[in-house]
Amino acid sequence: MAAADLLPGPPPSLADFRLEAGRKGNERAVLGAVSPARVAAGGPEMAKFFSQDQINEYKECFSLYDKQQRGKIKATDLLMVMRCLGASPTPGEVQRHLQTHGIDRNGELDFSTFLTMMHAQIKQEDPKKEILLAMLMVDKEKKGYIMASELRSKLTKLGEKLTHKEVDDLFREAGIEPNGKVKYDEFIHKITIPVQDY
Repeated sequence: MAAADLLPGPPPSLADFRLEAGRKGNERAVLGAVSPARVAAGGPEMAKFFSQDQINEYKECFSLYDKQQRGKIKATDLLMVMRCLGASPTPGEVQRHLQTHGIDRNGELDFSTFLTMMHAQIKQEDPKKEILLAMLMVDKEKKGYIMASELRSKLTKLGEKLTHKEVDDLFREAGIEPNGKVKYDEFIHKITIPVQDY
């Protein structure tokens, strides 16, 4: 059985991305406002999923890895580019993105394909769900909360280890008392509120 047979469906193509113009409050670009530079940067198809600022940021990072300035990066650089842009793919996830688009490890991908992969990666990453699962693994009795001291211990010893000062700052921002209880829903809501970008 081929690896592609294990995937949940056909890979998305650029035709799958449609603009949603006319929504009230829609801050995404609309087709009438697309410039030639925008089309070169990933096409108007991505306007539904990424703002112009995001596309520009992605293009800038992509260009840093496009060493021959041909509009392509090596497949081996995909993991690093995605992580530089704030995504957290595992090597296995990167390999699946490449397989979905028929690119082998020694291949290259263009910016449009990269945007499609980036969209898929961001869509599958759900920080609220990841935090909830981690907290549920600690709360064996399913009480709906864990002690702050236990959360501190996990944050300083597991995964991407935080310093005690970083945990203090996190607790202060989330309004958690050092010896208090941490309720999942409140904690997750407080730490996943988007930071305002001025």
